[in-house]
Amino acid sequence: MQTMLLVVAVMAMQQPASPRRTFEVLLAPQLNALTIASDRLEGLQGLAGLEGLAGLAGLEGLQGLQGLSELDGYDMLDAVSPPAFQDAQDPTDSLWRAARQAFNRGDYTSAANLYGDLMRRYPNATRAGDALYWAAFALYKNDNLDRARSLLVDQARQYPKAATLRDAAALLARVQTALARQGDEDAARWVRDHAQPADTTRAASCPTEDDEDDMRVAALNGLLQMDAANALPILKKVLARRDACSAGLRRKAVFLVSQKRSAETEDILLDVAQHDPDSEVRQQAVFWLSQVPTDRAVGMLDSILKTATDQELQEKAIFALSQQHSPRAGAILRAYAERADAPSETREKAIFWLGQQHSNDNAEFLRGLYPKLTEEDLKEKVIFSLAQMGGAENMRWMMDLAVNEREPVEMRKKALFWAGQSGADLGQLATLYDRMQNREMKEQLIFVYSQRHEAAALDALIKIAKTEQDRELRKKAIFWLGQSHDPRAAQVLLEIINQ
Repeated sequence: MQTMLLVVAVMAMQQPASPRRTFEVLLAPQLNALTIASDRLEGLQGLAGLEGLAGLAGLEGLQGLQGLSELDGYDMLDAVSPPAFQDAQDPTDSLWRAARQAFNRGDYTSAANLYGDLMRRYPNATRAGDALYWAAFALYKNDNLDRARSLLVDQARQYPKAATLRDAAALLARVQTALARQGDEDAARWVRDHAQPADTTRAASCPTEDDEDDMRVAALNGLLQMDAANALPILKKVLARRDACSAGLRRKAVFLVSQKRSAETEDILLDVAQHDPDSEVRQQAVFWLSQVPTDRAVGMLDSILKTATDQELQEKAIFALSQQHSPRAGAILRAYAERADAPSETREKAIFWLGQQHSNDNAEFLRGLYPKLTEEDLKEKVIFSLAQMGGAENMRWMMDLAVNEREPVEMRKKALFWAGQSGADLGQLATLYDRMQNREMKEQLIFVYSQRHEAAALDALIKIAKTEQDRELRKKAIFWLGQSHDPRAAQVLLEIINQ
């Protein structure tokens, strides 16, 4: 026993080239449940205790923001950059690389000149059409709007198969909007014309991506910023369509409506949430009801939770309710979390979002909900949510759960882990070790101490390393002392080596 402890202490101090391998050889068999050290050494990514972070899956409610990514062509232009060069044998490569570097460092004048030079010198090259787009983009960034517009028109006429043609259409709408705001009547007329919905008569089969829709939505966005009174009726026309081919356009229109608050916003979103035939469009409308803080919107979201069979729609409703911050919305979420007939996955989302609202009502509800639950995943979400709330009462509840031998060991371990991560009193945590009879719980406590930086946590590890009768537990404490940079830890390791 003493020899093994000596080896562990020496290895802890030496910081070998492959700490993970050393740990696997010496300690991995004893850490089967937690994989503690390897996780610590590699970013703590796989810790059993960290499984509670699965509660963050509740953030999937934010997937409704996908409506933003679909508007990249005109709403998020600042987020894109030219693609990297691919073929060192391409004669345009050096120009393309130089232009890309200039663009990425914000030298848009040089970038526009270099892309333009590429197009002029190699008009038949594969990259020539795309070079026109990036030159226009650089000019747009430099507020050279007339020239940017001219290049985009040239690209559409000369390079109809350019890979960037769809992006160029959206950029043209952005450029025209900017020119219209400066008083350019032709640009304003262009924006109004291109914002109009297309003829609803289409072929029986339609493409999955419609270039015209991209430009139209970009123009609609510009018109909405310029003249909301004229844009909203057009958006309502778009949303009144029910054909399958316009579903993508309607989804983007829902986003646009949600961003321009008016007396009609609520009516439009509620109508789409109830009547649009496409489930994704309905989901977008429900998601953006999160930004409509009215009793009517809350009532609609409540109705969806009670009657909808589409689980994704229910999850969007749960997210929307979590953003309302009204007593009624909170009560609806609590009622749903308690529903035994609801899908576990959506109940988990409700529990998660309740944990993000730090209210006494929610905390009391979750503490009372825990003993009623039978599924471990739901119990784990309650523990995680209470840890997110913090507070003395929730910390006491988790500590009581950790020492309750009638509870499953896994739940006790998670309560202990999250109590430690959430700032539970270290004095209380330190006294738990001697009270614990279960060996797994002692292992978990050692890890919890290792994650705290207070002197009392190091004291607890030192005591275990010196006095614990179970050599495997001592080895774990010694290992974690070796990960500390405290001089006292080094001194203890030296004492163990010299024994």
